[in-house]
Amino acid sequence: MPLVHVLLALAVTVVWGLSFVVIKLGIGTTPPLLLASLRFLFAALPAVFFVPRPKADWRILLAYGFFLGIAQFGLLFTAVALGMPASLASVVMQAQVFFTIFFAALLMGERPGPHQILGGAVAFLGLALMAWPRLTGGGAGPFLMTVAAAACWGIANIVSKKAGRVDMLGFVVWASLIPPLPLLALSLVLDGPGPVLAAVSHANLGMIGAVAYLAYPTTVFAFAVWSFLLSRYPAATVTPFALLVPVAGILGSALILGETMHPVEAAGGAVIVLGLAVNMFGIRAVRRRPS
Repeated sequence: MPLVHVLLALAVTVVWGLSFVVIKLGIGTTPPLLLASLRFLFAALPAVFFVPRPKADWRILLAYGFFLGIAQFGLLFTAVALGMPASLASVVMQAQVFFTIFFAALLMGERPGPHQILGGAVAFLGLALMAWPRLTGGGAGPFLMTVAAAACWGIANIVSKKAGRVDMLGFVVWASLIPPLPLLALSLVLDGPGPVLAAVSHANLGMIGAVAYLAYPTTVFAFAVWSFLLSRYPAATVTPFALLVPVAGILGSALILGETMHPVEAAGGAVIVLGLAVNMFGIRAVRRRPS
């Protein structure tokens, strides 16, 4: 893998990791579901006028837009608004890897390998460690919503697999047309017309910056680069870079937001990353083991 492509992969992980910080900052001035709605509105516009529509069934696009945009990010943004720390959210969301494996086995008949089962068990232990102080305290709701968001991401991954070999940038851009109106409607119902109209009519640079970051670097740029790399290298070469997303999220949250992690939560996060490492690198270790 050339150095320039390594740097591109690292840039994607940093962009995705810092997006959790931007979400936390954005909901300080904008209702969470409205912020999610604007994110997908501007991820789709004006890109849909320049990016060709992918050769995928509209039902697949609708399902992807629902599970990725409305379900996953609706739950995640709301969880962060209710108190889920950005640093913890960046770690817990990586459970999507194991939800994807589970749903692939359940719905597509893909049998997970022993290293994937072991990695999933290790990551589940990490989630349990992180959940313990929250389930016994007042943060159970936001934590469970974040886990549910990771599960929805897993389903969205299965939907994208069902789409087959299509242009993933076009797939993401056109699917981004689905979430804005439903998310806006949910925001009007749950947050009330007053806060929504006030946020839109008094949009400040913080809100505009948050929407721009979440729409363009996080969605358009990052997904385009990730798809570019996956089209040229084996998934086993590219996907391990995702292990750095929580690192960027935790460091960004500490430096920008001043968040600190409970020792048990830090230990749980480390165990989840270990489970991800077993899942991604385990098969290589098995193959390289001397006979």
